[in-house]
Amino acid sequence: MSTIRTISPVDGRLYAERTAATAAEIDAALGRARAAQRQWHASTLAARAALLERFCAEFESRGAAIAQGLAWQMGRPIRFAPSEVRGTLERARYMIGAAAGALADLDAGPKPGFRRFIRREPLGVVFTVAAWNYPYLIAVNSVVPALMAGNAVILKHSAQTPLAAEAFAECLAAAGLPPGVFQVLHLSHEDTERVIGDARIDFVAFTGSVAGGRAVQRAAAERFVGVGLELGGCDPVYVRDDADLQHAVENIVDGAYFNSGQSCCGLQRIFVHESLYEPFTRGAVELIRQYRLGDPLDPETTLGPLVRTAAADAVRAQIRAAVAAGARPALEECEFPASRAGTPYLAPQLLLDAPVSSTVMREEIFGPVAGVMQVASDAEAVARMNDSAFGLTAAVWTRDAAAAERLGAQVETGTFFMNRCDYLDPALAWVGVKDSGRGCTLSVVGYEHLTRPKSFHLRVMT
Repeated sequence: MSTIRTISPVDGRLYAERTAATAAEIDAALGRARAAQRQWHASTLAARAALLERFCAEFESRGAAIAQGLAWQMGRPIRFAPSEVRGTLERARYMIGAAAGALADLDAGPKPGFRRFIRREPLGVVFTVAAWNYPYLIAVNSVVPALMAGNAVILKHSAQTPLAAEAFAECLAAAGLPPGVFQVLHLSHEDTERVIGDARIDFVAFTGSVAGGRAVQRAAAERFVGVGLELGGCDPVYVRDDADLQHAVENIVDGAYFNSGQSCCGLQRIFVHESLYEPFTRGAVELIRQYRLGDPLDPETTLGPLVRTAAADAVRAQIRAAVAAGARPALEECEFPASRAGTPYLAPQLLLDAPVSSTVMREEIFGPVAGVMQVASDAEAVARMNDSAFGLTAAVWTRDAAAAERLGAQVETGTFFMNRCDYLDPALAWVGVKDSGRGCTLSVVGYEHLTRPKSFHLRVMT
């Protein structure tokens, strides 16, 4: 019997400990989900919506405790942790409201003597495998719409954030969700793969690394089962020559360093028109220097630790590799006294004139690091932005909306922003291309991946 331990990045203490589910417990959970889903599917959409609205109320009432838990489990500064509670509620309530339209029958049009329509049927049991960096925002993307569509859900959360999964379960139970419709399993990697391969799982919603996505693909390869993959990013932005410079600096720095850079859609590759390169980099460095790195439980802290020491060490190695390739560090680690080797506390860094072949411009760096280089034209910016194995989000700062739309049509990405970044609008499809994944969550389109079409072709007898 294995044990799952959560070591807090705040001070290295053991924060939570859970016993991994046994084979018998996994089997029982899958059986319960299968049986419960049939009854849940039989409930009305209005009844599901009412229950999930109660879930939102329960979640909101626990907001302070949830925010505190985020700081301890993954290091988010307590001053920012409540934003995840608000974002989770925004997404949940949007998807609840969107369900009636998204799940409505599709009329195939008139045909004499016939009634024809397409109905959205639930898939059955959805297995959500969620990551730790935004533990509620990531899980809610599939959990709430899957339940609204009539599916049962089994949630396996990261070993770093097991209490996030349990908070979902507590709130859903308090809202009156029937037993078995939503369950939490604490699993090893091996058991996670076994669950994916089980015939009682009808869809897998995975968020994590590219390597993790490949493991999920392999585990599902022997079955005809849908897989949604939200993977990594090395997201680019372009500061055009007509940009509002101050606005661009403020937004881009926040987009690159929020959550200590631990975001799949955090900004990492910054391309600036040569006419604005010097003032942009000067302004960015000045703003980054204002971050206060330290204990995330201190309300004055604006930059917390990385999730674990090994993650910080890996980012330090990526920075050294980029510098060895020719990038110039704009900041000294000593400017942030809390940054110490052998701990998860890592100073932010901006790498100037980063070569396109350097780690910061090629690899996902899950930390407070970004690279910046100058470009001479829109065409060069697009070419640089597309020169990546990833394609999750991209953004441009400009006063010319027509130019932004034209550039957006050329950039290979799942979401394209103008004058903003690092935000998931629940009304829009959340999707990646290339190594950033496949499938879709959020918006009415997200419901298509959690249901299957069933056609009704009815001859009317007179």
